[in-house]
Amino acid sequence: MTGEPRPAALTDLAGRSAIVTGAGSGIGRGIAQMFAAAGAAVVCADISAPAAEETAGLVRGSGGVAKAATVDVSSRAQVADLVASAVAEHGRLDVICNNAGIIIDVPVLDLDEAELDRVLAVNLKGVLFGCQEAGRAMAAAGGGSIINMASGAVDAAAPGLAAYGISKAGIVQLTKTLAVELGHDGVRVNAIAPGLIETSMTRRHYARPDGSVDEDRRAAVLQPMRKTSPLGLIGAPEDIAWAALYLASDAARFVTGQILRPNGGTSMPW
Repeated sequence: MTGEPRPAALTDLAGRSAIVTGAGSGIGRGIAQMFAAAGAAVVCADISAPAAEETAGLVRGSGGVAKAATVDVSSRAQVADLVASAVAEHGRLDVICNNAGIIIDVPVLDLDEAELDRVLAVNLKGVLFGCQEAGRAMAAAGGGSIINMASGAVDAAAPGLAAYGISKAGIVQLTKTLAVELGHDGVRVNAIAPGLIETSMTRRHYARPDGSVDEDRRAAVLQPMRKTSPLGLIGAPEDIAWAALYLASDAARFVTGQILRPNGGTSMPW
């Protein structure tokens, strides 16, 4: 290896600043905690102020550096303020993970325009705004890493999830295009397409009206999915957080325009 660097040093984010949207729970919370554990100062952004503060508090409680920000990513102005604030505080923005997203279960023939517009506003336009604002800041500073959250839904049709799948497919093309446009500025742009990860988003399939988990229903939902993985696994937020840390770090200095698929082997596109 050139210079024979120590592997641990390549994923060190000490001295860097990062933004994670949708950081109030699930995958976003896991990524925020991972970035902070690697040494980054993290802005934990979420549309829910209490959830954002809870994540930031967990990071600080573990010795990390974090602050909370309340942001609706479907608002360009709010995303612009989020990035500008991070740059003003730290002098630059090194990493952004555009993770915030919503999901609805509606078949194509029943999907109305308002529902589609809402999903696209958050999942696709929200990622676009994050890419634009962070991309400008990173290009001006000479580099950075943009990580967009796609989904396994880009590789396989998911009945009832047309709006979600459309938005995530758009993220893939956005990621590839921006990687080409910003590469000469030292900005890397990649996406993560997770397989099934057990989060509050998946719990909607087996939660009781009071929010508690119906364990029989949980087993009925997850066991068939577990069998589609050669590893026999259902993913956890930290599995995606490790992938995000790789893409955020110098270990991925030669990686851009790629779609990383931590999915337990449930899909293996060419």
